[in-house]
Order: sequence, then C-alpha cells, then structure tokens
Amino acid sequence: MKILILGGYGVFGGRLAELLSDIPEIHMLICGRSLDRATQFCDTFQGAATVQPVQLDRGALDQHMDRLRPDLVIDASGPFQQYGDEGYVVIAACLRFKVSYLDLADAAEFVFGVSQFDQAAKDAGIFILSGVSSFPVLTAAVLREVSKTMTVETVHGGIAPSPYAGIGLNVMRAVLGYAGGPVKLTRDGMHITARGLTESKRYTIAVPGHLPLKNIRFSLVDVPELQVLPPEFPELKTIWMGAGPVPEILHRMLNLLARARATFNLPSFVTLAPLFYKVLNLMRFGEHRGGMFVHVTGQRDGVTTERSWHLLAEGDDGPYIPSMAIETIVRKHLNAEPPEQGARPATQALTLADYQAQFDKRTIFMGFRDPPKTTAPLYRQVLAGAFDRLPPQVQALHDDTAARTWAGTATVQRGTGILSKALGKLIGLPKETDHCPVKVQFDPHKGGERWTRTFGTKSFSSLQFPGTGRNAQLLVERFGPIDVALALVLEDDKLFLIPRRWSLLGIPLPNMFLPAGKSYEMQKDGKFHFDVEISAPLIGLIAAYQGVLTLSPQP
Repeated sequence: MKILILGGYGVFGGRLAELLSDIPEIHMLICGRSLDRATQFCDTFQGAATVQPVQLDRGALDQHMDRLRPDLVIDASGPFQQYGDEGYVVIAACLRFKVSYLDLADAAEFVFGVSQFDQAAKDAGIFILSGVSSFPVLTAAVLREVSKTMTVETVHGGIAPSPYAGIGLNVMRAVLGYAGGPVKLTRDGMHITARGLTESKRYTIAVPGHLPLKNIRFSLVDVPELQVLPPEFPELKTIWMGAGPVPEILHRMLNLLARARATFNLPSFVTLAPLFYKVLNLMRFGEHRGGMFVHVTGQRDGVTTERSWHLLAEGDDGPYIPSMAIETIVRKHLNAEPPEQGARPATQALTLADYQAQFDKRTIFMGFRDPPKTTAPLYRQVLAGAFDRLPPQVQALHDDTAARTWAGTATVQRGTGILSKALGKLIGLPKETDHCPVKVQFDPHKGGERWTRTFGTKSFSSLQFPGTGRNAQLLVERFGPIDVALALVLEDDKLFLIPRRWSLLGIPLPNMFLPAGKSYEMQKDGKFHFDVEISAPLIGLIAAYQGVLTLSPQP
C-alpha cells in the first residue's frame, strides 16, 4: 500500500508514520511544502516500512496524483479551520483519481460538511472519512458503549494533553483562530452559538485504581463532536467539549484574549500563533501525563443517572492517541477490512475495543465510573470498579459501613528533628515503639469514617471522607486542622495511598511542602498488612508504622 501523507513530517503526520513503521507492506510518501524537512524526516526514519520525501502543497495535489499514484491519501496538515472555500480541494482530487482519503481534521464545520461527497465517493468506489482522531472517533465510541445501558442526554468532555507533548504551529493557529469566535453547539435542546475558550469547567480525570490527574481547568473548543454527534444520538440535548492545556497561567491568558475578542468584536488572534507556540513549548513543567474524559447524564429505567469515562496516558504515549484511529483503519484495510465506501465523519469507524487493543500496547489506561452510592463503603465510593480487584483481606477491611475493630501488632518509628516532632505531636502520632499491640476502631461519621488507632496505650484519630471540588475522586484524611487528599492506587496487589493536595483549616498549602512517603495496604500470608510512612520535604521522616491486623470478634 502506498500512502501519501500531507503534513507527513509534522506533529500528527510524523507520529502516524512512526505508528505504521513496523509494516513492511507500506510505502509512505512524506509530503509537505519543505523538501528539506521531508528529507530530514525520512533520513532519520526507522522501521520496516519505507518512506520517500515529496515536496507538495495540498492545494496542488491533483497535479501530482498521476505521478505519485497513491493508494490512500491522508491529510494531517491543517489548520482545517482556515481552509475556507478551498477546504475540500484534497477530497476533490481524491474523487477525481478514485483514491480513498482519511484526515485528522479537528474543525467542526469541515468534518460535518464532508457528507456532501457521499454519493460521489460511492460512485468512485472509495471511502472518505473525516475527523479520524480522538475528537470525535474516540468520543463517539465511548458514547455508543454508554448508550447500551442508558440514554445519552447531556455530554461534557475534555482532553488534557501533557505539558511535554508538544503541539504544532498549525494547532496553535487553529486554537487562536476560534478563541473568542463563534462555536456552534447544542444546549438544552437548542442549536446555539457560544464563544470559543470563553466558557470553562474544572474536572478530575481518574481511571479507577490509577493515579488521577490533578484537577484541571477545561475551556470550550471548536471540535467535530459538537456538530456530528447530536444527529447520531436523538435524545442528546446538550454537548460541551473542552481542552485543558497546562500550565494553567497560559490557559487563562488564552481565556482573557478570547473574552476580549468576544466582548469588543476584535479580529482573530491567529497572528499571535508563533508567539504562543514558542511560549507553550518552552513552558514544559509538571507531570508528564495526559488524559481525556466523557461525562454523560441520561435515563436508565426511567431514572436520571450518570456515567463517566476516563483515560490516562503516561509519559510519551499520550501524544500518539490522535493518530491511532488512522493507524487502526490502515491495519484493518491491509487485513482486507476496509471502511465502507462513501463520504462521512468517522464517528462510526472504530469501537472502544479497537482502542483498547491499541492502549494495551502502551501505558494508556481507561475505565468507567458510575455514580457512587453514598450508602456504599467509603473505599468503594472512591475506587469504583477497581475495588473488586483488591486482595480479599484488603477488601474485607474496607467493605463495611458499620462500626468494627481490627487488631494486631505493629512497630512505630518517629522522626528525630524538631519540626518532625512538633508535627507528630500536632497530628497526635504515637511514640516510637517496637512490636506493640495495635487496634484500629472504624466508626461511621457524616458520610465517612473515623479511624482511631491505638498503639499500646497511645491513641490518635483521623477522619476519612470522599473528596469534592478540586479533591474529587480522592480520599481526604483529616488530622486535626490538616486535610490531606489521597489518591487510591492499585498496583502489584497493593493499595497505595498517595498524597495529592493538602490544606490547613481549609486554606490550600503549597504542594512543594506536601507530606509524602510510601504508604500501602496489602495481603500477606492470608492477613491484612499495612505499611505507612509520613515524611515531608525539608523535614524528613515524621513517622512510620507497619503491622498486621485481623478482624476482632464483635461483642
């Protein structure tokens, strides 16, 4: 198969070529306006597939089709929002030469309008799929899965790229092009126009059992879902999609520019794209992780309910997700499973199972969350479906809402510094001891639990309850005036409790001083074991205690 990739050495085209690099039956034409950049890309390309640099502008594609004779054309260039009246010249060339076409278009109007070529594509015996990317293919696959158990009435979703992912200049042009500009969407059953990047929401992406992303600010973006999904889900009354770029300070600057344009009817800020492109790619700090969410409300058996889907991508794996849809389609095509002929948005192209097969090869995780029952045990509420994967004894300790006592033996180690001693005293931690009896009393308390730990004769207690707001999807533990928001992470049959945020009397404290330490629960020799370490930057160890517990008979 000879594949012509427009923008082949760009961010998305280059990643797509890398994803297809292991297929010896593929020959890729890496096309773009710069022959030097195309050649440089091909010179460093590694893999079983072959590549060839080609200098080619998308507007002149029809002049080169006879010479290049591709079997498939992929447009990974953009920005699709700015193609204007000449937006479909590549599709026109593909129709003329009867060559199938895919693109990574993220412009709602462009993707929605592709269906006008449906009959022409069928007559030519080819397929033309637009928007073959996370937005809208992955979103649509999620909604189809959700719709199996409930109606889809409202959808709120967003994507949060890693700050280290890097974006292309054309992506920055697209974002600034619609910042403050009109964005068509469906809200409360009405087709309205909002303003790009002027509306924002916060959300915590948290795949059950995995370390969640920090609570992120998402702002309205102009993506294909807003126009192509409402016709596919008749009950859909509201859809809102956002992006959560970090650092947040730059995100808020974009919000201010968008509001200024919308308020004062200013022209597009596209001319600032090179500046924002440089700044965003220089300000790379924070966690090298990204994610995506889709939150749905609707009806199930006549009752209003909700369900959310979460995705986490670690390190360098996340930036490949937008190109995975085309990769999967190409692999299926080679396996004699091409898309049906005709032209349309790519919303029906893949299933969630298709994506799962791709994610399994990388550190990319996804999962659903149903609304937690407030009557359910606390850890079930936070862990959702991951709770059932806990070791039996760890489940047993947490799978109860009644008062209960677990007892056993433990050792306690305390920090020796002045500050560590002061903090330990403030929290009420026990003194250092070796192999002493320990008892933990669990008592229901206002939607959470009070844990009273007794080491020998010394007791201290804390409150645990589900987090809300910026602590959503986290477990909050309160020690006196200090709240620590903890992520519950299941790894290697251990339940880790990882601090993510903290506050003093409700006032957020700097995360650079956030207490840390490796704390986990596990099952060993058929019994519940705990290993807790509390330390802090510049202070060191505050306390550490380990031990084993078994359920005490109820009186």
